[in-house]
Amino acid sequence: MKFIHLVIALTMGLLAFNASAKDYSKEPEVIKFIDRMVKEHKMDRAYVTSIMQQAEYKQSIIDAISRPAEKRLAWYEYRRIFMDDNRINKGKEFLTKYASTFAKAEEKYGVPRHIVAAIIGVETRYGGIMGSYRVVDALATLGFDYPKRSAFFLGQLEQYFILVREQNFDALALTGSYAGAMGFGQFIPSSYRSYAVDFDGDGIADILNNPVDAIGSVANYFAAHGWQKGAPVVSRGVVDATLDESVLNDSLKPNFTVGELRERGFAAEDEGLDDDLEATAMRLRTKHGEEYWMGLKNFYVITRYNHSSMYAMAVYQLSQELK
Repeated sequence: MKFIHLVIALTMGLLAFNASAKDYSKEPEVIKFIDRMVKEHKMDRAYVTSIMQQAEYKQSIIDAISRPAEKRLAWYEYRRIFMDDNRINKGKEFLTKYASTFAKAEEKYGVPRHIVAAIIGVETRYGGIMGSYRVVDALATLGFDYPKRSAFFLGQLEQYFILVREQNFDALALTGSYAGAMGFGQFIPSSYRSYAVDFDGDGIADILNNPVDAIGSVANYFAAHGWQKGAPVVSRGVVDATLDESVLNDSLKPNFTVGELRERGFAAEDEGLDDDLEATAMRLRTKHGEEYWMGLKNFYVITRYNHSSMYAMAVYQLSQELK
């Protein structure tokens, strides 16, 4: 019996080795990708081919993206991941250490420092955990071996090659999340190219190692996605017997107004909100029942970072703890 178990273990290990060691550059879809990079972006064929030869398939990446916390956990389970004392205390220290940078970002982009800090806190514990997967492995694995979202990740792999050329990065050296996100704020390659800023004036937009650039870049991302300076983010919701449950968790995008939701039995606890403000209605499951929230335009902007109402609520609530 022990011999059989040993054979099974060796076989599984060999299969895992073969999967990770496959030569992406010989696959038809990868060859098409290389052709496109050469034709459309004037890249050296030998260089792109060499990078793809060294890219490795990672089953753990497929496993991780197939079971995101936002889809498998209830709100109360998800919330406690981010609302621990250590993350809150480190956030306050981070805000103090880079107070002048946060003030500058707040002034330039109109995004509250506590929101920016909360994003970095949720994403990487303020730069403490930025991911250990090689970005090229993550994007190749998801681009060529995850059909459900292959188009998106092939687009990111394309953006990655352009990024490393622009920034003179080593394409095989950069590490990040299982989805290919990098740096303090976990920007995917297209976001790096579009929203990363040189916030300390040294001529380099470095969100991988420079927290000053990272703070400015996250604030810039929010401003570019429509953050409304001084506007509210959420309000607790109050429901009555006339509640039309079809409005609950209808969409991340605010498809109703505050007034329309009130007419459907879902009112804002904050009575000072204008009736014409765009809003969305949420019901979140807690350990002891349900709670209701009304998300406003700035809440929707947070979901542009991660398309999840629980993610946006975690960021918001952490930001309140950091004040």
